[in-house]
Amino acid sequence: MDRHTITYRGASFLYQPSEAETVFTPEDFTEEHKMIAKTAKRFLESKVRPVNEEIESQDFKLVQSLLRQAGELGLLAHSIPEKYEGLGLDKISKGLVGEVLGPAGGYGVAHSNHTCIATLPITYFGSEEQKRKYLPKLASGEYIGAYCLTEPNAGSDALAAQTVAKLNDAGSHYILNGTKMFITNAAFSDTFIVYAKVDGKHFTAFIVEKDFPGLSLGAEEQKMGIKGSSTGRDIRRLRSPCREFIG
Repeated sequence: MDRHTITYRGASFLYQPSEAETVFTPEDFTEEHKMIAKTAKRFLESKVRPVNEEIESQDFKLVQSLLRQAGELGLLAHSIPEKYEGLGLDKISKGLVGEVLGPAGGYGVAHSNHTCIATLPITYFGSEEQKRKYLPKLASGEYIGAYCLTEPNAGSDALAAQTVAKLNDAGSHYILNGTKMFITNAAFSDTFIVYAKVDGKHFTAFIVEKDFPGLSLGAEEQKMGIKGSSTGRDIRRLRSPCREFIG
């Protein structure tokens, strides 16, 4: 087996012997891996840590500025294909950026939320038109993303969601009706990945832009920590003309 082949065995790695050729260690990092990790560390130490107090005081404009600076360095683009102005790097690179920025507190949460659950649904499942429209902006930090799954009556039980999507009479776009809560990056996001059931049956995700009519943001959640990431208490009265959907 090639030492870089990934085999998924669930939790068996905890109780079954591992073969040496299946173990990946830091000694296996390529120069590319080391370079992006070094870039992330330099960004953390020079840009994020000096202003951590302001970040945790919920200076969201500062968090936005830092995300855009991260975008200029390629730290938001590791998992986006080059075709859409990303770096097209492997999952090791993605993991290294996340590991380095993990100690950044609120900023680290905002960063990971943007690059993972707010961007990857479009990267993996978006249409070609959606990818061309959104991914370059998400890669650069021009757009910041959020992810909307949790609901007041369903928690994170996805299939118990009550948000409904219906195609309008003209057949031009979907109208979403529902409430989401605990939305990371809500206060400063440009795109929201919103999960809903088409006609109350078929579960999928929609790309909602912040300026779509009917989008209403609730109050900021009063958390004990990681305050710099912003957590919207809820998104209310979501009646948006969503022409974009995933899946």
